Amino acid sequence: MAIFSYKAATAEGTLLEGVIDAVDEKAAIERLRNGGVIPLKISSPREGIKKKISFGSSKADLLTFTTELSALLGAGLPLDRGLNILAEINENRETKVIIQSILKSIREGSSFSDALQRHPRVFPRIYVNMVRAGEAGGVLDVVLEKLNDFLESSKELKDHVLSAMIYPTILVLTGSASIILLLTFVLPKFTTIFAELGKSLPLPTQILLTFSKALQSYWWITALAALTAWMAFRSYIRSDAGRYKWDALKLRLLTDVIKKLETARFCRTLGTLLKSGVPLLQALNNAKDVISNQVIASGINAVSKGAKEGKGIAVPLANAKILPPLALSMIKVGEETGQLDDMLLKVATTYEKSLKTAIKRFVGLLEPAMILGMAMIIGFIVISMLMAIFSITELPF
Repeated sequence: MAIFSYKAATAEGTLLEGVIDAVDEKAAIERLRNGGVIPLKISSPREGIKKKISFGSSKADLLTFTTELSALLGAGLPLDRGLNILAEINENRETKVIIQSILKSIREGSSFSDALQRHPRVFPRIYVNMVRAGEAGGVLDVVLEKLNDFLESSKELKDHVLSAMIYPTILVLTGSASIILLLTFVLPKFTTIFAELGKSLPLPTQILLTFSKALQSYWWITALAALTAWMAFRSYIRSDAGRYKWDALKLRLLTDVIKKLETARFCRTLGTLLKSGVPLLQALNNAKDVISNQVIASGINAVSKGAKEGKGIAVPLANAKILPPLALSMIKVGEETGQLDDMLLKVATTYEKSLKTAIKRFVGLLEPAMILGMAMIIGFIVISMLMAIFSITELPF
C-alpha cells in the first residue's frame, strides 16, 4: 500500500484535501469516487513537493487542466464554479492567473471558447474549436472527455518518440566528446615526441597530426563556422521554400516513419474533431495544422478542395498520395458506412502501434550504424599512431 495526497471537490463545490491509502493511483481515484467526491489531483508525497511547471510551457499542464475540468463538469458542476475550484487549488501562479482571466471573461459575458482564444500560447486552435463545437451542441463535458483522450494519446506518442531517441543522442554526444579529446589533448603529446625524433611519418599520421594541430590552433574558427552554418541552416528551413525542401528530403530518407507519424496525427485529430461535432471543412483545416511535414500538409489543401466539391475525403486523399494504402482503404470504408469519425480513430490507433514498431526498427538500425561510424574514426586515429610508432622503431606493421 502507498500513501497518496489528494485534492477533491464535493458536488456543492467544497474543496477537500487529505491523504489516502491505496495500491496505486487508479485505486486511490476509485476510492475517492466511491466516497462521493470528485478527485482533482492525486500525487505521492514525493511528487507533491516537485517544482510546478508553468501552464504555458508544458502540454502536460494542459492535459491536467482538461482532465480536472472534465471531471468537475461531468459531476454536474457549472462551468464557472469548476474554473473557480481549479483556480483555488492550483499552486502555480501563472496557471492561476490564466484560469482567473478565463473565469473573468466568462462572467463578463464571453463564451468559454472565446475566453480560451485569448490565450493562444496555451490553448491551440484545435482545442478552441472543439470547445466551441461542444458549446454549440450543449455537450461541453463530453467534448472535454474526448479532448482529454486526444491529449493523452498525443502525449503518449510524443513521449515514445523522444524516449526512443535518448540513447542515440547520448551515443553521439559521448562519441564526439571522445574524438575531440583524442584530437586536442592526447595527440599533441605524441606530436612533440615525433618532432624530437625527426623521422618522416606515414601519410595517414601526417594528415591526422595536421588536422589535430589545426583544430588546436583554430578551434574558434571551427566553432564560429559551425555556429554560422547552423544559424544559416535554421534561417533557411524557417522560410517557406526551405522548410518544404527540407521536409521533402526527410520524407525521402524516412518515408516509413514520417508517413506513419503524420497519418496517426492527422487521423486522430480529424476523427476527434468530427466526433465532437466540428464541421468537416473546419476539421480538415485544423487537422492540417497538426501535420509538421509541409509536403504532406500541402496535400491536405487538395483534400479540402475536393470536400468542398462534394467528393468527400477518401478520393481526394487517394489522389494526393499522402497516406498509406491501408489508411486510405479504411477511410473509404468509414465514409461509405457513415462511420468516418470512428474509422479515422481506428486508423490512428493502428498507425500509432505501427509507428512504435517502425521507430524501434529504425533505432535498432541507427544504433549499430552510429557505433560503427564512431569506431571507424577512432580506429583510424589509433592505427595512424601505431603506424608512426612502428615506422620510428623500424618494426614491421
